[in-house]
Amino acid sequence: MSRGTLKLEPRTFRGDVDFPLDNSDALFIHSPEETDMAITLDGKHLTIEALVRIARHNEPVEIHPDAIRRIAACRAMLEDKIAAGEIMYGINTGIGEFSEIVLTDEQVRQFQKYLIYNHAAGIGDPAPIEYVRGAMASRVNVHARGYSGCRPEITLTLVEMLNRGVTPVVCQKGSVGACGDLAPMSQIALLLMGEGEAYYRGERLPGRVAMERAGIPIPGLQARDGLAAINGSNLLTAMSALHLYDMDRLLRQAEIACAMSLEALLANLKPYDVRLHELRGFPGAIRSARSIMRCIEGSDLKSGKIKTKVQDAYSMRSSPQVIGAAHDAVAYARSQVEIELNAVADNPVFLTEERLTLTGANFQGTPVSLPMDMAGAALTMVCVLSERRLNRLLNPALSVGLPAFLTRGAGMFSGLMLSQYTADSLIVEQRILSAPASTMSIPAAADQEDFVSMGMNTAVKNAQIIDNACGVLGIEFIAASQALDFRDFTPGVGVRTARSVVRRSVPHLDEDRPLFPDHTRMKEVVRSCEILEEVEAVVGPLV
Repeated sequence: MSRGTLKLEPRTFRGDVDFPLDNSDALFIHSPEETDMAITLDGKHLTIEALVRIARHNEPVEIHPDAIRRIAACRAMLEDKIAAGEIMYGINTGIGEFSEIVLTDEQVRQFQKYLIYNHAAGIGDPAPIEYVRGAMASRVNVHARGYSGCRPEITLTLVEMLNRGVTPVVCQKGSVGACGDLAPMSQIALLLMGEGEAYYRGERLPGRVAMERAGIPIPGLQARDGLAAINGSNLLTAMSALHLYDMDRLLRQAEIACAMSLEALLANLKPYDVRLHELRGFPGAIRSARSIMRCIEGSDLKSGKIKTKVQDAYSMRSSPQVIGAAHDAVAYARSQVEIELNAVADNPVFLTEERLTLTGANFQGTPVSLPMDMAGAALTMVCVLSERRLNRLLNPALSVGLPAFLTRGAGMFSGLMLSQYTADSLIVEQRILSAPASTMSIPAAADQEDFVSMGMNTAVKNAQIIDNACGVLGIEFIAASQALDFRDFTPGVGVRTARSVVRRSVPHLDEDRPLFPDHTRMKEVVRSCEILEEVEAVVGPLV
């Protein structure tokens, strides 16, 4: 039995089964009481919400005992194949353009180290810690399926890094999203050799120092281990999962902002009757109309005593259809990302029962990058709609009696005139970023890798689209609150609640003042979802 192979014995592991190592490097295993509340990774049931809890909120994880058995059985089969001299990609051959080069036994022992060195080729600023933690959890879940062929020590070490707060320093840029996120995942894999850098308890440390301080043994890399640690689109998938979680919450806030603007503009509410949208049948529009009307419930505008137009502009009466289409786009992207979170996303793939090695392209990021391009464009579209409602609030020719630019001192004061400039600049940037990265393939590796997903570019630009969306919606919240201050009627309970949250951070604009603090504060209020949480507490979930 080779170094690092696990013996399966009927003892306990994380309260169920223990797998003692056949070497001197004892791997730290949590005691059962430390993992009672842990999120179990079994390769099949990882959701976006669970990934957010692991990545963003540092909840502990454990790997299911059945997954450990699968990993160990797959590794045993692989070691038999290595001993028999079977030629397998990335184990005893080179990779990419060098896949036809067969390695000697000595080269096999060294290859995984040089593989990681060569691929740790990213550039620029480190990715946020939550992205890296998400990628690590995603990779553990790939291993848990039992088709990757790595030693169990590799998977368990990643688990311990998550639980003990050791997060590798990873350059965010450098992946083309095919053959996996090779550059960033290789920086994670450096820790498995005691190299690279990591954050630990607020410090940026050499990797070996971080691992030693956390009490995590360094497993080293043997045949297959390195490639099994990196050969999937795990960083872009983790980023996409986090982004979808945030997009859903932003779309719900867009509905609250919309409801506020509709009330301020004395909207005709017939276009928001849920029955209208049920007749068409799009689930996103039905959901959106219901949410908007839930925020307006209890408003004098619903009484029929306030005169409204027979028909409002598209930016008002089309809001459920537009925001609803974005909900539907996000729902589709969510389905794709959750498939990928639980996928056998590796190469090669080892089928234990058939004792078969399959080489393919399950690392290809396009199934995630394509729907995430659409999700980013959908959020941009919702922000365009928000700005058009903002325009109607500010323009005295369109605002149904509101003061020009929402100030009583027009001429001396400019009110919120310049807020629209800021929203417009953010939206133009969003439009630029909404160009699909998934169509931007550039061949690499001497044309062996001649089509790539560019999914990391999708993920990076979606982060900026989300950031800008917080700013755009924040400005609509400011303007809608200011406009409602000029109306002499009782708005809906959800709208009243939202305005009260806005007013805790941004006071009414009686006379001109620098607006950048207001804009920046409201952007952070939107990001925090404080408005969403307080509105849902009084009107119920906006779903």
